[in-house]
Order: sequence, then structure tokens, then C-alpha cells
Amino acid sequence: MKYSYEFKKDPFGITRIKLSEELSVFSDVFEDISTEEEADEYVGYVKKVLDGEYQDFEITLNATSVSIKKDLTIAKHHYRIDEPFESTIETEGFLELMLIWKEKIAGIFGD
Repeated sequence: MKYSYEFKKDPFGITRIKLSEELSVFSDVFEDISTEEEADEYVGYVKKVLDGEYQDFEITLNATSVSIKKDLTIAKHHYRIDEPFESTIETEGFLELMLIWKEKIAGIFGD
């Protein structure tokens, strides 16, 4: 894994994936994904972009949106007060983190 991460509970007891500051918007993206089925759906979209079936794909969540292209994925936070408002990651790395998050939420939410 190219990107370091850890899981932490926030002050409200919600488990979050903690990423570097430059990737912190992706932490907010993953927080909005609370079921394995939802994660599977998004993993499928990412794979279709990587396989060339889709040229790109956009996912809009509660406070964030993710623009997936073959090489890069950009996450934007629409309500943050402080920077960063946007994070960029290689799409392969986004897929890896998505699969890690999917595995974690299986234990948290017990789908």
C-alpha cells in the first residue's frame, strides 16, 4: 500500500479512516459509505473506469463528491470551512483504500 492509513474513533465514537492531510477529503468520502453493498457498488464503478468501460464516473455523497478518471481520482468537500477542500489520488490507490474501507465496515456495521 502506497498510502499510509489508520483507523481511529472520532469524539462521537464513529470509526474513521485517517489519511495524510493531503488525502484527508477521502477520509470524509469513506465516512459516507456505511455498507458493504454501497462499497461494492462504488468499487464496481472504479473498476469500470480502470478497465476502460467508462471514460470517467462521478459519485456524489452527502458532503463530498468523487470524480474518477483512469489515472486520477479527485475528491471534493462541499462544506469544509478549512482547507484542503480537494484531494487527489491515483485511481488504483483509491480502489485499494476503498477495498480496505469495505473490509473494515464489514466489522463495524456487521452487514
